[in-house]
Amino acid sequence: MDKIIIEGGKPLKGEVRISGSKNATLPVLAATLLTDETCILSNVPRLLDTNTMVKLLKSLGKDVDWDKDKLIIMSNGKANPVADYKLVSTMRGSICVLGPLLAKLGEAKVSLPGGCVIGVRPVDLHIKGVEALGAKVDIDAGYIIAKTKRLQGNRVYLGGASGPSVLGTANIMMAAALAEGETIIECAACEPEVEELANFLNEMGARIKGHGGPRIVIHGVKKLHGAEYKMSADRIEAGTFVLLAGMAKSDIIIRDFDYHQLTALDDILKKVGVQVLVERNSVRIKAPKVLRPVSVTTYPYPGFPTDIQAQYMAMMSLSNGVSVVRDTVFPDRFMHIAELNRMGARIRREGGSAIIEGVKGLCGAPVVASDLRASAALVMAGLVARGRTEIRRVYHLDRGYENIDKKLMALGASIKREKE
Repeated sequence: MDKIIIEGGKPLKGEVRISGSKNATLPVLAATLLTDETCILSNVPRLLDTNTMVKLLKSLGKDVDWDKDKLIIMSNGKANPVADYKLVSTMRGSICVLGPLLAKLGEAKVSLPGGCVIGVRPVDLHIKGVEALGAKVDIDAGYIIAKTKRLQGNRVYLGGASGPSVLGTANIMMAAALAEGETIIECAACEPEVEELANFLNEMGARIKGHGGPRIVIHGVKKLHGAEYKMSADRIEAGTFVLLAGMAKSDIIIRDFDYHQLTALDDILKKVGVQVLVERNSVRIKAPKVLRPVSVTTYPYPGFPTDIQAQYMAMMSLSNGVSVVRDTVFPDRFMHIAELNRMGARIRREGGSAIIEGVKGLCGAPVVASDLRASAALVMAGLVARGRTEIRRVYHLDRGYENIDKKLMALGASIKREKE
């Protein structure tokens, strides 16, 4: 197991290119189960999570060749409806194979998913959705077991306690693509990753409209064909680098992503005092000498993303005053507070909110990464802290950030990996 060691305080400057989107790639990979023909995906990030999904596809009857950032996915004629616990339990995105397996094979046995420890993430909306399409579903020994003769289109409402479900929307959209008749998803997730999945499915011959909005209409087709598709850039990685540049007060150019997907972050940064100069598919960050404290609440897209909550909290730990971060999507996603406090931050939790009292500086310390985005927040803190920071359990980081240590070294950071 690796750990990351950072000597903080080094000035950061230069350019960084954003990799392909992890959160878009995982359901798109699952969608290849809907066809027996070859699919080719490019701009795929090499991450632990994408590797896990590739292994899962292979276990379900696909042959996968990986050439640089390109994946070639082919069927090997040995379709398998069972998504094994050993793979699914490590990554919640793997729940996305439920809909495609059920639609293509008429049955699916999918282990209940795992992933980061950021709070309860129920699968009730996934089950509700496939049941609305006519599947019979049971939970047995940690597996979702679903069967159907042929899925039937229906109206499905996917609003949950914390808003629409991104993966639930993805699952039902994929299942409905091969269902008989029309399916209407109400209160659908509006995230760009859902929109990208719909675009890929339409390239495969699906008939989907309304994606990107809260009402998606799917006209089922009998068969989907192969497709070639380029994955978009990772908006969460981009947001992380934008926040790092603001926190480190660095002149950094961030390339190859769509900044318009971060509208909520942009609105907050203006209040904080961070200037973001947008030029086509890149941005340049200019940070103020003093960061103003600004409170945020996370919401489903297009609201402030829960996936950059920890990184924003790290930046606010150096603001000139008190700010509050409230997470309505994952109210328990605050395990990074204790680790940031070990580095000199002043943060306390009150229910579903964190109160941050800005300090003048952070100190390097040994810390432990609890989840993917908390890992990024600790790396950010380590880069600006005085002295040495040692971050353990960085396999979380490798689940969602491609070559982040190399990208940071190119910006001038003193960062290295060692075996624990």
